[in-house]
Amino acid sequence: MDALDRKIIAALRMNGRATYAELSRTVGLSASSVHERVGKLEAAGVITGYHAVVNPGTVGLGVTALVGIHPTDTAENDELAEALADLPEVESCYAVAGDEAFVVKVRVSTVDDLEQTLGGLRRIHGVARTRTTVVLSTRFEGRPNNSELSGA
Repeated sequence: MDALDRKIIAALRMNGRATYAELSRTVGLSASSVHERVGKLEAAGVITGYHAVVNPGTVGLGVTALVGIHPTDTAENDELAEALADLPEVESCYAVAGDEAFVVKVRVSTVDDLEQTLGGLRRIHGVARTRTTVVLSTRFEGRPNNSELSGA
């Protein structure tokens, strides 16, 4: 991966819907060269997908919580992560250092739904206890860090 690939990645992280013509103007290559490079970045697993950024509140997911998962002494982290992935309310899952094995981001409609989700999390084999932080407001989220990609 060279500096041009990094510029393409940085541009796509800012606007995943950018056309090859727009990317070509940004990085100074032809649209066909950009198309070829993007294809290689996708094939190499550098670019793993594209998605729409949606305001959760507008689709009925107005409650966000960060939940620390404390495992039992006999829990297998891979099995625990698979069980967490089976819950549609769990949007993200991070393996972390410290007492907690994982921190998950949960999105639900109501506080009652959060209570039910927490109960479900606690019933997963391998979960000893949870620690929940309810998000009051989101100042920013999903911001791409392109400092190493754009040379900034």
